[in-house]
Amino acid sequence: MMTPKISATVPVIGIAAFSGTGKTTLIEKLLPILGSRGLRTGLVKASHHTIEPDPPAKDSYRLRHAGASQLVLSMPGRSICYTEYPNGYQRQLQEQLQLLNQDQLDLILVEGFRDAPIPKIELHRRDYEKPFLFTDDPHIIAIAWDGNPGITLPEDLAELDINNPANIADYIADYMISYTASC
Repeated sequence: MMTPKISATVPVIGIAAFSGTGKTTLIEKLLPILGSRGLRTGLVKASHHTIEPDPPAKDSYRLRHAGASQLVLSMPGRSICYTEYPNGYQRQLQEQLQLLNQDQLDLILVEGFRDAPIPKIELHRRDYEKPFLFTDDPHIIAIAWDGNPGITLPEDLAELDINNPANIADYIADYMISYTASC
């Protein structure tokens, strides 16, 4: 079965790695750097855990559990869009991207959805002793890692320093320029 192409109006870049490698920590450092460059960055973060976002006594909880398929909780300075899916539903990255108002974004980062057919930066830590993802994923365009003297990476993969978020932000900015030029 062919994997459907992911479509968005702005560049989408995944941050791919095994759990515990530091995806969230890196993104937390990248966001202010990208923001300081004037980039409005959206984020889709997959979680393997079900999180109840509000207490049962709150109106939004009550309305969601009463049967609202979608609910926008609008408050000063923030809105939250809840989308309820049936039990066992397998969420798809394309649907999650459509929840974002892409007209107000320059870039979307994706944490999780490791198998999605989107350009990705792989994070790899030598001491973590996990296999590389790029060997089985043709969508990986760069590797941010802490190096390993015994390993040579393929020439077509950009090599980034996992401990230098500004360097990774530079790569993302350059990627965005080439993405825009190709559209």
